[in-house]
Amino acid sequence: MGDSKEAGAEAPPAGATARGGLSLLSQGESEEPSAQGSALFLGGNEVKSRAVVKYSSAPARTAFARLEEKTDLKLPPANWLRESAKLGPAGTTILGNSKKSKPFSSFGMAYDFIDSVGNDVDVVSDSENIKKLLKIPYSKSHVSMAVHRVGRTLLLDELDIQELFMRSSQTGDWTWLKEFYQRLIDQKWQRKKKSKEHWYQKAILSKFLYYSINGDGAAQPVPSATEAQEASSSDQTDDADQVSWPAPFEMPSAVPEGPSASSQGSDPLEPSYIVGHVASAPKEQNLTTLFSDGENSQGLKNDFVRNILWTFEDIHMLVGSNMPIFGGGRYPAVSLRLRDNNKPINVLTGIDYWLDNLICNVPELVMCFHVNGIVQKYEMIKTEEIPNLENSNFSTKVIKDIAQNILSFLKSNCTKEGHTYWLFKASGSDIVKLYDLTTLCEETEDKYQNPFTMPVAILLYKVACNMMMKKNQNKKYYGTIRTLLLNCVKLLDKSRHPQIIASANYMLSELFQLDEPKKEESPESPLNENSDESYSEEEEEMPDSDENGSYSTSSDPPDDNKAVAIIKSVGELSVPEKYKSIHQIRPSCAFPVCHDTEERCRLVLSYVLEGLKSVDSSIKKESDLPAADPNTPIPLKYEDESTRGGPEGLEKQMALFLDKMGSLQKGNYSSQSGMIPGSWQHKMKLQLILKSSKAYYVLSDAAMSLQKYGRALRYIKLALQSHDTYCCLCTNMLSEVLLFLSQYLTLCGDIQLMLAQNANNRAAYLEEFNYQTKEDQEILHSLHRESSCQGFAWATDLSTDLESQLSVSCKCYEAAHEILQFSNLKSQNPEHYVQVLKRMGNVRNEIGVFYMNQAAALQSERVVSKSVSTAEQQLWKKSFSCFEKGIHNFESIDDATNAALLLCNTGRLMRICAQAHCGAGDEFKREFSPEEGLYYNKAVDYYLKALRSLGTRDIHPTVWDSVNWELSTTYFTMATLQQDYAPLSRKAQEQIEKEVSEAMMKSLKHCDVDSVSSRQPLCQYRAATIHHRLASMYHSCLRNQVGDEHLRKQHRVLADLHYSKAVKFFQLLKDTPCELLRVQLERVAFAEFQMTSQNSNVGKLKTLSGALDIMVRTKHAFQLIRKELVEELAQPKSDETTPVADSSPSLNREEVIKLLSIFESRLSFLLLQSIKLLSSTKKKTSNIEEDVALTTNKQIYSQLLRATANRNTALWERVDVLIRLLDELAPGRGSTVP
Repeated sequence: MGDSKEAGAEAPPAGATARGGLSLLSQGESEEPSAQGSALFLGGNEVKSRAVVKYSSAPARTAFARLEEKTDLKLPPANWLRESAKLGPAGTTILGNSKKSKPFSSFGMAYDFIDSVGNDVDVVSDSENIKKLLKIPYSKSHVSMAVHRVGRTLLLDELDIQELFMRSSQTGDWTWLKEFYQRLIDQKWQRKKKSKEHWYQKAILSKFLYYSINGDGAAQPVPSATEAQEASSSDQTDDADQVSWPAPFEMPSAVPEGPSASSQGSDPLEPSYIVGHVASAPKEQNLTTLFSDGENSQGLKNDFVRNILWTFEDIHMLVGSNMPIFGGGRYPAVSLRLRDNNKPINVLTGIDYWLDNLICNVPELVMCFHVNGIVQKYEMIKTEEIPNLENSNFSTKVIKDIAQNILSFLKSNCTKEGHTYWLFKASGSDIVKLYDLTTLCEETEDKYQNPFTMPVAILLYKVACNMMMKKNQNKKYYGTIRTLLLNCVKLLDKSRHPQIIASANYMLSELFQLDEPKKEESPESPLNENSDESYSEEEEEMPDSDENGSYSTSSDPPDDNKAVAIIKSVGELSVPEKYKSIHQIRPSCAFPVCHDTEERCRLVLSYVLEGLKSVDSSIKKESDLPAADPNTPIPLKYEDESTRGGPEGLEKQMALFLDKMGSLQKGNYSSQSGMIPGSWQHKMKLQLILKSSKAYYVLSDAAMSLQKYGRALRYIKLALQSHDTYCCLCTNMLSEVLLFLSQYLTLCGDIQLMLAQNANNRAAYLEEFNYQTKEDQEILHSLHRESSCQGFAWATDLSTDLESQLSVSCKCYEAAHEILQFSNLKSQNPEHYVQVLKRMGNVRNEIGVFYMNQAAALQSERVVSKSVSTAEQQLWKKSFSCFEKGIHNFESIDDATNAALLLCNTGRLMRICAQAHCGAGDEFKREFSPEEGLYYNKAVDYYLKALRSLGTRDIHPTVWDSVNWELSTTYFTMATLQQDYAPLSRKAQEQIEKEVSEAMMKSLKHCDVDSVSSRQPLCQYRAATIHHRLASMYHSCLRNQVGDEHLRKQHRVLADLHYSKAVKFFQLLKDTPCELLRVQLERVAFAEFQMTSQNSNVGKLKTLSGALDIMVRTKHAFQLIRKELVEELAQPKSDETTPVADSSPSLNREEVIKLLSIFESRLSFLLLQSIKLLSSTKKKTSNIEEDVALTTNKQIYSQLLRATANRNTALWERVDVLIRLLDELAPGRGSTVP
């Protein structure tokens, strides 16, 4: 099976760690048999066995001393019972396989190889227990073992009933089990004393081993009777102590932090060792050693010479063995046995030797035969030959079947994690029974009387810790971890073990990733909505049975109904696959799926609360809450807004807050409950409080997305209260925690801003804000034990004042920004930093707009007074300051678009300032003031800065167009005011005209009439109005100007040009017929003015013809007017009840009538002048065209006179007449005027 050359060829797998206080195999130990896969072919049977030595404390193997014949083993060697390096560090305790198992030996191994428990290994046990189980069908001896389940792993320990009941008779601890045992199993129980032969054989074996390592073979004089008696009693006492049973396991309320058996020595406990950062702890030994001085006495130490990962067929076992292994020469690894020559080897002994060699991967067995203690001979036997020895013939295939059947039986029935099961077979009986001792124990008064409770709970806890630490694990293990921890908490008494319960609850809360997506399912862990645990205690325990009816829960004794399961006959274990495990223990389980964020956070908070309760219960306290400070006023729910709500009060609170943040860097500690810094309570409470603040933050964020702003403010208040308590307790603030605080304050600012923008729902938000669950109250109660939780009260009050809410929002962002600045988190978290600055700029824009609107409202209320009030000026300053800071915020993060919007708003503020200086006095005496010009020019500057900030239209077309429009409006307003209220007292007419012309052209430049958008009609109307005003100005200049003919000609050309463009733009619009008509009438007036300066009839006639052409072209405007008039007439008939909602703006009838009268008079005048001129020219020359024109003009003039004579004609009829007359006039007109 193995030799010296192959030894150590296979390295231990990754994760094999040294036990505390012991080291891994040294170079000198490399000869220890290591992992060697072997297949044994024995009589046609085949078994597969593979062993990996995970740990060994034995020294390098040396050859055994072959004793001479006739050596008397009854005489003690010189080195007997003295410590020997060859027998390992345990010295006198190594007495071969006669050594008894400790009651918790499997737990000691499980603690040391926590990586293997719960997942990879099927069984953890002493090799003696494994052998005892596999020999059940061959042996009449009793079997009594405790079975525990952790994940898919079973832990087997010997349950020494005799020792247990001896203790019961002395202490009364196990009376319930003793009564149960006597009632159902052995009514006449009494302690069976070990025979003298037992102690004799043990002493002989001990002396033989010491002779074998002594090497000189010299017998020593027999000690005196007294010495022999002492040695015998010492040996006996030692054996008795090894198997002594502990009292029900108890721990003090605070776990001692002294030196432990772990390799950590006396290092102080770090927070991560408890649970602070369990998921990120790098190594296994970082876990808390939960047993210190009492560990050895409780039997929880792994003191096997070697621990072996043994794979027997498909069964993976972690086995402890103390069998001495010798080597050297041509025997690289042998086991040494002593046999009485008069007693042949039986099947039980053969199986025993074979399994020992198989487990330890020893290829050969050396047997020393003696007669009455006198050495006779040695014999070498290969391991694979042991099953075929005379009188000891057995089938290895049957042993394999027994192993598989027993494992299946146990796995199928030991289904409840954390429960202690008892596998029992009485001496001489063929019936094997399995009892659930935990269930039986719970029927007694004290359910914590089970001594296995604490070790099981700690093992569950350690396995869960180990799984949490593995970075490469994915979420498919979360369900297993959760089940381990829930069962751990279920086993422990809250009053006795607060530290473990707090730690377990913290880890439970850590399982739920608060920032993960809502759906948690993955291919590895399918959803299981019916069960959130893989193996909950509520699962039905269905009896397993195959086609042969493998075993039944009904028992042979009719009165034994307490057994979980029964094997009716041990012979069944030899039948291949007699017991098939239907209830296979699943390696992973479905994690509870929380589709809702609030549900997930509520689960986290429930675990946090349980953890906080455990911590608080362990702190010695005089009262539940600290006494109130008589000098500190109790904060009321409603306070006077003037005392706290204004920006001034906020400034003071912010200064106090920043002082506090600065003091955190110095490590000030101020717990009110009396917790000692560095204690486990202190470290644990810090972690739990931080977790609660994160959960409340996520809840607040979720409520924010649902627009439940009152609820969101309540949750962020709890998050900040948790964080405030954390700050009071923390002695060294981590940058990660400061980042959390910055995020909390940022969200708080968002909520306050949304509350300000949704003031109409304030009552509903107030109701949401004031509601509080019992869970929240209890967590708050725990927080109040440490601090007043008022550090962030300034940020979380629900104000009814809009200005206060906006100010609080701004201060939250400022505080978040300050934290990022002084803690150097800006460079580490650039995205969050940018978001904070963006939000700060946004809220400052909101505040600026708020003050600007207030100033505009005051301005509209000021009717009589001309002077600007101080209140208005203060509002301007506040608004300007906010805009300026907001622009700086956006510019610092290169956000050109938002900076441009704030510059645009600043421009609007300047326009409001300009409007405030226009005064409200006599309109006739009013002039455009210098203050107005100053503020309008400032507005222009800000708009131009906004355009420069944007760069090009491509960056953000919408914002670009908006700024362009505002700039155009500013130029237009300034030009219009200068034109309408010309400052003639300060400037010359020509200068004013020049400035108006320049401003109008700049306005026109920034007015985009070509781009198709919702603003295009406005732009076209603006352009038409600008051209109309410019044309009117040049027309007026021409009328009033005398002298410079060149300038007059220039004005005439400009006026005509702008009139033409104004008409062009007005014709594009469908809802401006009056404006179009007015422009055309002004053009006619301009033609009439030109005609007055003409002397020749031909020139006058040409001008008149052009004016009539203009008149004809007004037909389009009249058609639009007629259409709207007809619609107005038809509307009441079709729908008398419903008013017109979406019709075009109604016509100003007075303006239409006025324009209509002017048009009629001017048309009448032009026709009359035309008739006169045509009549005079007809006398001189004869022209057919002129004759036709004269006739047409006379007819139209006649009809016009008749139509205007009747003043009772309806408006729409008058319009109809004009349209008809213009139609008649049109054919005779040429296109003499463009």
